[in-house]
Amino acid sequence: MTRLSQIHTYPLKSAGGFDSVRADIGARGIVGDRRWMVVDPDGTFLTGRTLPGMVRLQARVVGDELVLTLGDARCVVPRPTPSGPRMTVTVWDDAVAALVATDGGWLAARLGVACRLVYMDDTLRRPVDLDYAISDDITSFADGFPVLLISEASLADLNSRLREPVTMAHFRPNLVASGCAAFAEDDWQQIRIGTAEFALVKPCSRCIFTTVDPQTGARTPDGEPLATLAGYRRSAGGVMFGQNLLVTRPGHVGVSDAITVLR
Repeated sequence: MTRLSQIHTYPLKSAGGFDSVRADIGARGIVGDRRWMVVDPDGTFLTGRTLPGMVRLQARVVGDELVLTLGDARCVVPRPTPSGPRMTVTVWDDAVAALVATDGGWLAARLGVACRLVYMDDTLRRPVDLDYAISDDITSFADGFPVLLISEASLADLNSRLREPVTMAHFRPNLVASGCAAFAEDDWQQIRIGTAEFALVKPCSRCIFTTVDPQTGARTPDGEPLATLAGYRRSAGGVMFGQNLLVTRPGHVGVSDAITVLR
């Protein structure tokens, strides 16, 4: 039987996240996922593509605070109130008015660039690409969709082709499936997990970020695992690994829940 084997939440875009055994699913995906983001002074999003060391940051939400750690250094950032100052920030082609958070320059000092920390509150609505939307679908500061799913078998297939195996953390999925064939998720269109339902609307195109070691923040000199993926997972849309999901029914999911393919 196909089941949910892992749940990953990334409060801060491009930073390390945390695992859980249960999660609430809202319209934007896992509640609390990628609601925080680092931007340059002009509001353009910053990620591990250009700042690979960002993956070494660890982020957790505790109550109304974002807790950031890097080694022994720690920073606690209060969640800004809806009446606080906002700035226009861009994620790819999307521009939204995010709340500005105050971290006292902690991030800039550790990332080595001028930057600001912003937060997406519940009043901010960022629509998904209308080419893939089913209804009035929205997402967080994720690249484009609320949820990313990959199966364990797909990663095992990739690792069977690599000299050095990689972990699921290289691909930063929210949900991981077990008990199915490699790339079975490519054929799913609608699934139920726990009390939540999802539509699988687009394969996930992969980029240089997959070559960043999630532990060290260093890029692999041989361009792996992207180089191997490009050899057998390339399509007209790019190098594909994993599936992007829309939330069609909010609910709750838990590790070991059955994944029922509805369509």
